[in-house]
Amino acid sequence: MNRNNRTVLVLAIAVLMAGIASFGVYKVIAGMPARQAVTTVDAVVAAHPLRLGTRITKDHVKLVSWPADSQVPGAYSKIDDVLERGVTSPVSENEPLTDSKLAPIEAGAGLPPSIPDGMRALSVKVNEVVGVAGFVVPGTRVDVMATIASRKQDEQSTTRVVVSNVQVLTAGTRYDQEKAKDGEAIPSTVVTLLVTPEDAERVTLAATEGHLMLMLRNPLDVAPTQTTGVRTAGLFGTQPSAPAPSKPVLGRRARPVAPIAAPPAPVPRRTIEAIRGAKRTEEVIR
Repeated sequence: MNRNNRTVLVLAIAVLMAGIASFGVYKVIAGMPARQAVTTVDAVVAAHPLRLGTRITKDHVKLVSWPADSQVPGAYSKIDDVLERGVTSPVSENEPLTDSKLAPIEAGAGLPPSIPDGMRALSVKVNEVVGVAGFVVPGTRVDVMATIASRKQDEQSTTRVVVSNVQVLTAGTRYDQEKAKDGEAIPSTVVTLLVTPEDAERVTLAATEGHLMLMLRNPLDVAPTQTTGVRTAGLFGTQPSAPAPSKPVLGRRARPVAPIAAPPAPVPRRTIEAIRGAKRTEEVIR
């Protein structure tokens, strides 16, 4: 077989193999189930984490495609609808913005729009010890404990929980905590608590009359703290009672105790007055 015939034969075999491979691929693709196109909608999400009280600008948000069948209730589809509104709850990166996360349009930004109806924001002065070594951060829940020192000698100092399970709104004189890492302690001098008006009165009175301490709670533990408090005497127990009389040993008679005689009454002294010349003396008669 000459060279030309061999070339034609190789080309024919190559074309045949390519055709068989193409037919096999076609059959595999034809047997695959048809996929439906995913319908998407526009959603406004946070471009980076947003802290409590942030006034939203165009740099804070972005527009992304979101599956139409998995829309978040209350989400926004236009960036203009969220501009100049305050964040009432921390928002994570790429999290959709919703009505529950934003203040009303005319409410502005900052802390006030984040206070629910019927609640109040109360700031208390703390230090590193009172603030649980800096781990009291926004979003945590604490118990407020007060120690009232005694003002009279016959009174005792008392320590008791005045309010329990309250939320920390802010920690520090400013609520921009983006510089702190997750779980890192944040030293602060002021902690703002979310309390009812009645609890605000109790905390204010306790801060005026004594010293406050904060106790950090597990967020899953929502049961109110119920204690009777502790006084100074309770730290070391009650006063020791008088010793009980000893019991006689079985099988032996107790020895009677002789009564103690009373001391004799003093004998009255009898005296006479003697005058010898110009000298006057008093002598005892024995």
